[in-house]
Amino acid sequence: MFKKLVAIENTLLHEDALKKLSDYAACVELHDERAADEDELIRRIGDADAVLVSFKTTISKTVLDACPNIRYIGMCCTLYEQACNVDLTEARKLGITVTGVRDYGDEGVVEYAISELVRFLHGFGECQWKPVRQELTRQKVGVIGLGRTGRMLADAFRFLGADVAYYSRTRKTDAEEAGIAYHPLQDLLRHSDIVFTCLPRNTRLLGEEEFRLMGNGRILLNTSIGPTFDVAALKAWLTANDHSFYFCDGTGMGTAVDELAGHPQVMYTPVVAGSSAQSIERLSRKALANIEAYLRQNGEL
Repeated sequence: MFKKLVAIENTLLHEDALKKLSDYAACVELHDERAADEDELIRRIGDADAVLVSFKTTISKTVLDACPNIRYIGMCCTLYEQACNVDLTEARKLGITVTGVRDYGDEGVVEYAISELVRFLHGFGECQWKPVRQELTRQKVGVIGLGRTGRMLADAFRFLGADVAYYSRTRKTDAEEAGIAYHPLQDLLRHSDIVFTCLPRNTRLLGEEEFRLMGNGRILLNTSIGPTFDVAALKAWLTANDHSFYFCDGTGMGTAVDELAGHPQVMYTPVVAGSSAQSIERLSRKALANIEAYLRQNGEL
């Protein structure tokens, strides 16, 4: 059992899960708002030996060094090794176990993508992509990043009649056997009508050259956490191509909201598309399971 567990911000765990935390720690402290700065974050953690965090707050080397009692950090989000808001190198050096949660919000993201694109192609809302209404049938869809979200999107749009291809750093044999063709990134961008970016947090893959290849009359939809592109290059692409559009939700917009939210070709939905009653239940269940596994492994439960 932990001596003290602190949720340093709103981790999106549901109420029953938050109550359950008392089974794992003698003292539980819950915070809803993000800390204003590192000093406040350090004060919140104090002598806690367990910390819960979402993807929003950075736990740096400075914080870890200032809070020497920490032995467990439960990330209530996906843990990306190359783009993590916890300093994993320092945590592991200090013997701190860091866990993450996978595959909890993908369903909502896929529903968001289908909903927004169908409305846009058919003109069911205020905007319509082309003068004549379009179906997804035979639209050329390119998916960049074929993790769980990317694969679910690829399967969904193939089911809806689109011609789907993908690019990933590693080839996905199972996807290709299922009929999802692999293309190098430049070819994918050159030939896709609709492009999805499904990348690890803050992985910026698209710049001036990539947007030049996309050209006009294209749609970019981002399902990642934070922009997957150089923001200035995206704005230049939209300015030069008045029939191209960018779609994202609150998670995909990240810190670029002031620069992009008011742009007429940016279709911004200011919610977290992956958040729902069902995704919160999955997140809560898996976050608690991670805590239990750690305590059992250490003979404390």
